[in-house]
Amino acid sequence: MSRTIVIGEALDALCTWAAVDTVAQAVEAIAARGRFTWVLSGGSTPRPLFEKIAREAQFRDAVDWGRVHVFWSDERHVAPDHPDSNYGMARGAMLGALRLPEANIHRMRGEMADAEAAAQAYDDELARFFALPPDQMPAFDLALLGMGADGHTASLFPGSPALAETRRRVVATWSESAKAHRITLTFPALNAATRVVVLVAGADKAVTVQRVLEGPPVPDELPSQRISSTGSVVWALDREAAARLRQ
Repeated sequence: MSRTIVIGEALDALCTWAAVDTVAQAVEAIAARGRFTWVLSGGSTPRPLFEKIAREAQFRDAVDWGRVHVFWSDERHVAPDHPDSNYGMARGAMLGALRLPEANIHRMRGEMADAEAAAQAYDDELARFFALPPDQMPAFDLALLGMGADGHTASLFPGSPALAETRRRVVATWSESAKAHRITLTFPALNAATRVVVLVAGADKAVTVQRVLEGPPVPDELPSQRISSTGSVVWALDREAAARLRQ
């Protein structure tokens, strides 16, 4: 695995870099394999990236979106039209404007009454799409992730039993801060992606960024230290999030 750190002066500059990188990865994957598989992150940080790709012609018009398949790193245990839905955010910010075929939008069914059943349903979806035998991980082209101030990524929280998962691709987890269930890809599934981009912005993340990237390994306390890839990992930070790094 190779790890790169990219620093943008502000969030808009960081999102421009991420949009350029995403389009380049998509064009390359479509040319090589006829499709691009992209894992989307929830939260507030990726929204301006999604809006930029949908709004600016240099990004919107550069990709054959009919050959792009989108997946999610995690989802809240809510309906797709709920304000907290990661799918709903991506739909409003980007997917509606890009007009991906509905068959190319592989959302987690957060509205299912049982979070464990929703996780299994998504695992089954991945198995069908990628033609996977049990225990084999999907080969996503690009996984976009974020990081919380507590060091979590996707819905993989400090101290969660999900951090020790080695076989399953998708699990149900519990968010103590939200007092709610989540559905999330596991680290084996996320780290099987060819490229992982971790988009982090804000001064409130600076201490955690420094601990994750330069501190001693404590992956149960700082789950984002577990982020890896079969290919490359890029930590894309704005200047505030990178403020405490030594380099």
